[in-house]
Amino acid sequence: METRPLGRTGIELSKLGFGASSIGAEFGQFDIEQSLRSVRTAIDAGIRFIDTAAYYGRGMSEVLLGQILPSYQRDSLVISTKLGRYAPKHFDFSAKRVSESIDVSLERMRLEYLDMVFVHDIEYGDVQQVIDETLPALKKQVEKGNVRAVGISGYPMKNFTRTIPTGMLDCVITYNHYTLQNDMALQWLPLADQYGVGVINAAPFSARLLTDLPLPPWHKAPKDVREVAAKASKWCKDNGTRIEKLALQYSVNHPGFASCLIGSAIPAEVTQWIDWLAEPIDMSLIEGVKAVLEPIHNWYYVEGRPENNDLDWPDFVYGGSKSTA
Repeated sequence: METRPLGRTGIELSKLGFGASSIGAEFGQFDIEQSLRSVRTAIDAGIRFIDTAAYYGRGMSEVLLGQILPSYQRDSLVISTKLGRYAPKHFDFSAKRVSESIDVSLERMRLEYLDMVFVHDIEYGDVQQVIDETLPALKKQVEKGNVRAVGISGYPMKNFTRTIPTGMLDCVITYNHYTLQNDMALQWLPLADQYGVGVINAAPFSARLLTDLPLPPWHKAPKDVREVAAKASKWCKDNGTRIEKLALQYSVNHPGFASCLIGSAIPAEVTQWIDWLAEPIDMSLIEGVKAVLEPIHNWYYVEGRPENNDLDWPDFVYGGSKSTA
C-alpha cells in the first residue's frame, strides 16, 4: 500500500490506517475473535498504521492489540495511542499522568516504544495546560526513547490553529473534518505544512453519518442533517454505487493528509475498503453526491468546553447557528 510522510518526523504511514476504537466497542457490541481477525486482516492487507487510545473500551482496545502486535516485526508497524481522556467525563492532562499512561499503554500492547502519542480530545481541558505541561511531559518521553513523535487530537478546528504555531507538535489527528460533507480541515492544512506538522485525517464516514448503518447513540447530528445524509445515500444507490465507497475514496485521496484512519470489528469490511481503494475514483459521482450534501456542507457541532470551540468562525455557520445538539 502507498505510504506518505508524516510531516518532518521521518515516519512513513500507509495511506489507510486502522482505527482501533472499533475493537474497543465504541460503536456497539462486538465479537472478540472477529475483532482480532479484523486487525490481522488489516495488517496482512498492507495497513501498517494502527491507532488506538487509552480511552477506547477503557483500555480494552490496547489490551486486545497486545494479543496481536507481538506476532509482527515491530519496525514493520507504526503504532500510536492517546492519553489524557480515560472515560467520558474523566480527563487528566497532568505531567504525572502522561508518564503513567504511557507506561500502562506499553504494557497493555506489549511494546517497547510508541511511534506517536496524541493528547486526546484537548477541547475538554485547559488548552494552555496542554501547551505548558502535557506536551513538555511528552517531549521528555521522546528523550527517554518511549515515544518517537507527539501530537494532539480533537474535533474543533480552533485548537489546531492555536497549538500548531507553538512549534511543539510533530503531528495531529483531525476527525470528521475532511469528508464528503465537511472539509474544514483544509482551512489550516497550509499552517501545518508551514510548521512541518504531519496531519492524519480520521473518520471518513463521519461516525457513520455517511453510511447506511444506524448512528451510535452519542452521535450529535440533528434530524435535518440525518435526513440530508440519507438522501445522499439513496442518490448513490440510484447511481449504482455506495456512499461508503465514495466517502472512503474521497477522504483517502487527498495528498495533504499522511493517512486516513478508519476502523471496523468486522474483517469483511476491512477487505471491502481495500478493494474500493484499488478502484479508480469516479469524480462525476463524487461531485454528484457532494451536490446532494450541499445543504449541510460544513455543518458541525460544539464539542468540549465552549471556549475551545469555533464559535467565532461565522463562515461555518449552518442554518443560521451552529448545532449544540
